[in-house]
Parts: sequence; C-alpha cells; structure tokens
Amino acid sequence: MNYMNLLIGACCFLMIGVCHPLVIRLEYYCGKQSWIYLFMLAVVLLVVSLYCTSDVVSIIVGTLSFALFWSSHEVIVQHKRVLQGRFPKNPKREYEY
Repeated sequence: MNYMNLLIGACCFLMIGVCHPLVIRLEYYCGKQSWIYLFMLAVVLLVVSLYCTSDVVSIIVGTLSFALFWSSHEVIVQHKRVLQGRFPKNPKREYEY
C-alpha cells in the first residue's frame, strides 16, 4: 500500500480548505487588487515544483500553486459577490464599482 497518496490527498484537501477562507479575508481586508499577489506566489511555486527532486514534494507544491491560481481568480469573483450584497463589505474601505 502506498501511503504517500494518502498524504498527497490530505494535503490537497487541506489546501482547498485553507484557500476558501483566504479568498474571503483577502477581499475583505485588501480588496480585489490582492489577486496579483496570489498569482505571483502561484507562479513562484510552480517554478519551484518543476525543480523539486522529490516527487511527493513536487506534487504538493504544484497542487498548492494551482490552488493559488484558482484563488487569484476567486478574489475577483468574491469582489463581485460583495458588490451584489452576498458578502459583507468592509466599512473601513472604499469600494470601486
């Protein structure tokens, strides 16, 4: 039995679970401009995953990279949800419509 597959699956599950609230908080505190930071971090992690010598580490880092790519898109979508009133606005921040 290969236990590394369980580790990889658990890490993927954890990444998805962490990225969802991360997107909500980033949009609330930083605005939709924060997508670029997630995108840049995702690009860096993608390059790192290409040069990892361990297959398991490479898979986990690559998966995190693509989770952050998706999260960078979701920050923009989250901003639209906030403008629609589906999520609360941060009263300390100006919103662009």
